[in-house]
Amino acid sequence: MTQAIKVLIVEDSSVLAQSMSDAITEIPEIDLIGVADSEVMALAEIGKRRVDVVLLDLHLRQGSGFGILRAVAAMTTKPRVVVFTNHNSDQYARDAVALGAECFLDKARDFERLPRILRDIAGRSESDATGAPPAVIGRPNPRCRTRATR
Repeated sequence: MTQAIKVLIVEDSSVLAQSMSDAITEIPEIDLIGVADSEVMALAEIGKRRVDVVLLDLHLRQGSGFGILRAVAAMTTKPRVVVFTNHNSDQYARDAVALGAECFLDKARDFERLPRILRDIAGRSESDATGAPPAVIGRPNPRCRTRATR
């Protein structure tokens, strides 16, 4: 049996964090380990437990998603990061991907894609251990980069 991937939601809107939680907790391959609403809280969670995937908003109550991306980039063991934001400018997308984000998604347009992306990452986690090539999420999308599309 495949081990569930550990997901941390970093989102300052409690309503959206609850919607995200509801959408992903039904996925057997996912273990939602928590919700953080600030940069400090998110980095503390990442530092104290194994986190496989961070669902990351860029604008937080305190700090920013870019601060988290920079901190994660410097870690030895890095969680995968899926940016999920209302601030979907091309510059933000380029900056987030340059800092290591696998996906850059728009909250308004891409909410329904989250379960599929997380399932893909869960499947890829098992493949990564065996050296098999990673799966590709649908067709390549410049705002949702997987290792196969980079």
